[in-house]
Amino acid sequence: MDSRRFGKYRVERDVLDEQRLEEVTQRKSYTDTHPSLTDRLKDSVRCSVPKLKRCVMSSLPVLYWLPKYSVWDYGMPDLVSGISVGIMHLPQGMAYALLASLPPVFGLYTSLYPPLIYLFFGTSRHISIGTFTVLSIMVGSVTERLAPDAAFIINNGTNITTEVDVTARDLYRVQVAAATTVLGGLIQVVLGMVKFGFVGTYLSEPLVHAYTTAASAHAVVAQLKYVFGVSPTRFNGPLSLVYTLGHVCSLLPQTHLPTLVVSAVSMAFLITAKELNSFLSPKLPVPIPVELITIVSATLISSYAHLNSNYTISVVGEIPSGLSSPRAPDINLFQEVIGDAFALAIVGYAISFSLGKTFALKHGYKVDSNQELVALGLSNTVGGFFQCFSVCPSMSRSLIQESTGGKTQMAGLASAVIVLVTILKLGPLFQELPKAVLASIVLVNLKGMFKQCMDIVKLWRSSKIDLVVWLVTLVSTLLFNLDLGLAGSISFALLTVIFRTQIEIPGITIFHSSATVYFANADLYLEALKEKSGLDISKMIIYKRRQEAKQRRRERRAARRAKRQAKREDGDTTTLGSSSDDTLSRDLERVSLGSLGKWTWDIHSIILDLSTANFIDTVAIKTMRNSVCLLASVVEQLERGDFFSESITKQCLFASVHDAVLFCLNHRGATSFTRYETSLVCMKFR
Repeated sequence: MDSRRFGKYRVERDVLDEQRLEEVTQRKSYTDTHPSLTDRLKDSVRCSVPKLKRCVMSSLPVLYWLPKYSVWDYGMPDLVSGISVGIMHLPQGMAYALLASLPPVFGLYTSLYPPLIYLFFGTSRHISIGTFTVLSIMVGSVTERLAPDAAFIINNGTNITTEVDVTARDLYRVQVAAATTVLGGLIQVVLGMVKFGFVGTYLSEPLVHAYTTAASAHAVVAQLKYVFGVSPTRFNGPLSLVYTLGHVCSLLPQTHLPTLVVSAVSMAFLITAKELNSFLSPKLPVPIPVELITIVSATLISSYAHLNSNYTISVVGEIPSGLSSPRAPDINLFQEVIGDAFALAIVGYAISFSLGKTFALKHGYKVDSNQELVALGLSNTVGGFFQCFSVCPSMSRSLIQESTGGKTQMAGLASAVIVLVTILKLGPLFQELPKAVLASIVLVNLKGMFKQCMDIVKLWRSSKIDLVVWLVTLVSTLLFNLDLGLAGSISFALLTVIFRTQIEIPGITIFHSSATVYFANADLYLEALKEKSGLDISKMIIYKRRQEAKQRRRERRAARRAKRQAKREDGDTTTLGSSSDDTLSRDLERVSLGSLGKWTWDIHSIILDLSTANFIDTVAIKTMRNSVCLLASVVEQLERGDFFSESITKQCLFASVHDAVLFCLNHRGATSFTRYETSLVCMKFR
């Protein structure tokens, strides 16, 4: 009787010693697979025209896509997208300058120069470079620490009272912000040149969400003085958030009522208008510029009230027209801000790369992590010479740029033109804009950040370790300020790291990790899998989505034909749909066999072996959609993380690698076992 009918096998083979094992596996020596150091050095300094071209094209990505730019296809979408984003830059730039404790005009400068630099060096087509909440509050903590109000107290003539020399204070704060930005940019450029782009992987998703949530709490406390019209003392160092909040509460009896009314009305209008905008977004070609309408209306009302009443509200003040000349940063400040600059460099890059990767996966192109570091670093470095503060992409602006049809970074050029016109001609018109309105814009925009607190419920169900990382990051950032909080959070997260290794056996490729796949090496795991197997997972995902789109078009055509032939039997439509399904399956099989890697004719299965893993985090659960050999505890974590689905069942998990190999051999011809997933594939090709 054939034992295979009952799923049982008897294995007979010779005893394998090391010599026989090397013969069977065709194992190569280390020198065969790794060039010597001398050969690598010679190859790195050897120059040729193709190599020079690749180097220039990788350093200046604009040279790759600009010659291919089609004005007819991309010009109008980029123009509409750029105008929409430029309108958002105006209120956000001025509002986030307050977060950085700088005059609002410097927020406009920050919305002008960095996007122009990123246009030449960036690899993402959809992110919008400019001011961002978290980086602005991080810059603000530096400027207020090194240039506090107490350092600029002057006597008020013959009176005993004193006042702050606002002009001198703001000038010095601009120098501090510029020096911090330039140094942070240089750090990013150096990290990118030494191929240190993987550093962003050490900021896991729970860590980044918790850190940005805590930074948002710092931003709220920093804006309370503008909302209530009070002047609290700004504390620095550990527990500064608690002390500042306590002082604000003690000053609440001195609240300036007109300022509070302006803040309340502005926030109520912004919240209502944004909700209405979200409701109507499917029917609108472009979003309603709610924030721009708010600042224009508030400026007009404030100007009228200033002329016709005795109420005084703190306003933006003088906004000089024209562009400022570039200035070299004060290098003497570098030693005082190096820690903050490094934190800004890492956080800005992590946000930029994660956003860029999201849009790249959606639209089918690749973002170079190292080049992104260089591009962001140059944007900060050059921007710092023009008195800009640290930049990174904004989620809200990037979504607008993508959803309004933006195709390339030419949309960033269009938005920069809008900002430029405002600086040159329209800036003085906003001098009567109340600061309370800008603070209200900041607070309302932070709503999305605080929604990340819902991660606690999700992490409680899926991974207690990730939940602890989330809570430790939040508490440490709230109590120990932004720079120390980031350092402590990364240190704690790295305590959960277990180093991984991979081995490879020819034939049915078994990709082995001796430890686990965690947040810091999930992307590296995929890159190593691609290198070892020779299969480009991203291409398979993109091709699958194209085939699915083609399938939907076929179904629509079939439905139209069915309507035109209403007298025919109902089975015609089903037959057409079935034919389309067969075509799609053949297309998917063809792409897996024909064009995706060097081993496509030598490999029919890949088994990912995690038999020694003792845990898996939520980031890895999103990454791992595969056939693996796991411990029972890891299987339980996958169940809590909603890993299993109709397409990925427990039948994809095996008790041993040997069982997985036998299964793959027995089902080589079964196309029903093909798995195409969003991040990884359990591949069944023949």
